[in-house]
Amino acid sequence: MYYQLFFINNIFFLVIKTTILNMTVNNPLFIFSLITVIWFIPGIIVRRYNEFQQIKKKEKNQAAAIKKLYPNSKD
Repeated sequence: MYYQLFFINNIFFLVIKTTILNMTVNNPLFIFSLITVIWFIPGIIVRRYNEFQQIKKKEKNQAAAIKKLYPNSKD
């Protein structure tokens, strides 16, 4: 009895798995969106990292320029 229930559950799982797999992999819109996401996400991450680095470098250069304008007094 237990074996029959397990067998029916296993067949049900396989049917659902193949149905979902066919609905996603054979769907051109899903594949297009998946490839688009995989293509653009790394570019967005790299761009944000580079922008952050440029902002840090700009602030560092600005602080150095201000330090040159107002040197410490030796009183």
